[in-house]
Amino acid sequence: MSKNYSIESLKEIAGNDLDFMAIVAQTFLEEIPPDLASLEEAIANDNKELAYQFAHKMKPNLEMFGIDLAKQITGIESWTKTSKGADTVLPHIELVSITLHRVFAELKEDFS
Repeated sequence: MSKNYSIESLKEIAGNDLDFMAIVAQTFLEEIPPDLASLEEAIANDNKELAYQFAHKMKPNLEMFGIDLAKQITGIESWTKTSKGADTVLPHIELVSITLHRVFAELKEDFS
């Protein structure tokens, strides 16, 4: 079964150091869930400035783990510069949320 993140990307960053990989995974699991919740809340409240900040903050972490959500995160960032309502960005945040919750479960399983 295919993962929603890339272990190879993580291995490369960690120099194949399993202890360091576990620390990086744990840090991701501590930081990204609250950031995701804040991003979802900002979008729900049509707080575009805050939504941009959280989307932008999450981007390097998603790239580091090889999580293929660049299009959705960029879409959220672009939405924050428009006058469109939150409904136009809901498909993006829904995919981000579903994917990241899968990644959270996979990382907990892989690094418990």
